[in-house]
Order: sequence, then structure tokens, then C-alpha cells
Amino acid sequence: MAGLSEARTLADQTTADAAMDVAKANMNTLNFLFGAQRLLLAEFLFASNEMFERARSEMHLFAEFVAKMSGAHSVKGIAEMAQECARHQIDFARRDSERLFNHGQRSIETAAKLLGRRFDS
Repeated sequence: MAGLSEARTLADQTTADAAMDVAKANMNTLNFLFGAQRLLLAEFLFASNEMFERARSEMHLFAEFVAKMSGAHSVKGIAEMAQECARHQIDFARRDSERLFNHGQRSIETAAKLLGRRFDS
């Protein structure tokens, strides 16, 4: 009878371990899904902010271009204005690409943390 009691205890322990493994797997899956949802929401928020910021910057550059064009009274003035506007456009493109690069780097780090947490657990 002692063998039957030990077998039953072992079976109960194995069942409890299996239940704990299933619960842990479910918790890991939920954590991963919520993390992925937060990541996507952050990406959508970043994209909308970037589009708004880009449109605002482009409108500012266009308004500056129109103001300088109306102030140019000679061919030399137009040439200087074109050089200055080109310099502003290059600076804008540089800042924009740096901002996108930094965002891409943060996104990769966040995704790596999310996946690392998923596979470590």
C-alpha cells in the first residue's frame, strides 16, 4: 500500500508541476502580448507626432522661403536667398534623419528587450 500512496503523491506532484508550467506559459504569453501592444501603440504615437512635426517644419520653411523671396529685389538677392534656403533644407534633412535614426535605435532596443524577456522566462 505504501507504493500506491507514493505513486499517488508523485502523480499529484507531477500534476501540480504541469499546472504551474501551464500557468507560467500563459503568464509569459500575456506579458509578451501586452508588451507588443504597448510597442505598437508607442510606434503609432511616434508616427503621428513625427508627421505633425514634419508638416509644421515644412510649413515654417515654406513661409520663410516666401518671406525671403518677397524681400529679394535683385538677382544677387535671389541667389543668396536660394543658398540660404538650401542650407536650411539640408539642416532640416539632417535633423530629420538623426531623429528617425534615434527612433529606429530605440525601437530595436525595445523589441530586443521584449523578445529577450519572452525567451528568458
